[in-house]
Amino acid sequence: MSTTINAAWHLASRPAGLPTAANFAWRETTLPELADGQVQVRNIWLSVDPTNRIWMNDADSYLPKLELGEVMRGIGIGRVEASRDAALQPGDIVQGMLGWQRYCVGPAKALTRLPPIPLPLSAHFGLLGHIGLTAYFGLTDVAGAKAGETLVVSAAAGAVGSLAVQIGKNLGMRVVAIAGGAEKCRWLRDELGADAVIDYKVEDVAAGLQRTCPEGVDVDFENVGGRTLDAVLGNLKLGARIALCGLISQYNATAPEPGPSNLAHLLMQRGRMQGFIVLDYLDRAQEAAEKLIAWHLAGRMKYRLDISDGLASAPAALGKLFTGANTGKVLVKVGEE
Repeated sequence: MSTTINAAWHLASRPAGLPTAANFAWRETTLPELADGQVQVRNIWLSVDPTNRIWMNDADSYLPKLELGEVMRGIGIGRVEASRDAALQPGDIVQGMLGWQRYCVGPAKALTRLPPIPLPLSAHFGLLGHIGLTAYFGLTDVAGAKAGETLVVSAAAGAVGSLAVQIGKNLGMRVVAIAGGAEKCRWLRDELGADAVIDYKVEDVAAGLQRTCPEGVDVDFENVGGRTLDAVLGNLKLGARIALCGLISQYNATAPEPGPSNLAHLLMQRGRMQGFIVLDYLDRAQEAAEKLIAWHLAGRMKYRLDISDGLASAPAALGKLFTGANTGKVLVKVGEE
C-alpha cells in the first residue's frame, strides 16, 4: 500500500511576547492507519485567530494548554478522504480542530459535517462559523443590543469586528468603529456603513469617543482591552453593556497589565461587562447562519478575506494579527477544494 506523508507545524517553544517562526517546528511524518471511529481529512482552509496565541501559553484557558511538541492547534475545514466511521463518508466537507497540518487523522465525532451554502466554502470562516457566531451572539445575546443605541466596536477592521459593525447596522444601531490606519477607517465608513470612525493611530481614543459619542456609549463590543477599554469605560451611558470578546492588546504582554482605571464609572453608570466564548453558542449556529447569509445575499453584510497561500505561511499569517497588517479574516489556504 502507498503511504501518505503529512507535514505539520509543531509547537517548539512558548513565545515571550510576539510569536515568531522560531516557536514552531516543521515536521513530516507518515500518516497512521485508521482505527475504528476515525477519519482521515485533507485540510483545505486553516483559520488563524488571536486565540492561537492564547493556546501557546503554559496555562489552561477555555481549552487545555497545548503541550510542547504537539501539532499546533487550529480550526480547519477539510475533505474526508478515508473513514472508518459510518457518520462520515469520503468526500464529506467537515470543520473542526484539524490543526496546522496537511492531513488530520482523528475521531469522526470531533468533527462537524458542513451543510451546503450558496456561498464559497471559505465563507464558513469569513462570514459564518466561529467568527460569525461570535459577532452575532456577542451583540444580540450578551450585549442585548437595541435599535437606536450607540455601539462602539474596537479592532473593527478585523474578522469579528467588521462583522459586528455590520450586524449593529442591521439591528438599527448607530455604530462607531475604532481601527488603525486611514485605509481601514475608510473601508469601515464607506463600505461597511459605520456612522463614525476613530483612527487610534492619529487620534487619542478617549478624545475620539468624546467627539463621536457626545451622549455616551450604550454598547461596547470589546476586542482590544487595555487603554481602549479604559477609554470606553470612561464614556458609558446609564445601563451600558460591554460584550468582552477579546483582549488582543494583552496577549503578547510579558508582564501583567494594570487593571482598568475607570471601573468606578461602570459602577456609577450601573453598567455590565460580560465575557463570552463562542463555544457557548454552538448549538444555535443555524440561527446565526440563517441571519448572516440572508443579510449577505441582500447586500447588507460583506466580509473580507486575508489569505496566505500554503501551510508554510501559517506562522507569518499569525503574526499579522498582532501587527495590524490584516484587514478582515486571516486564512491559510492549505490545499485545493
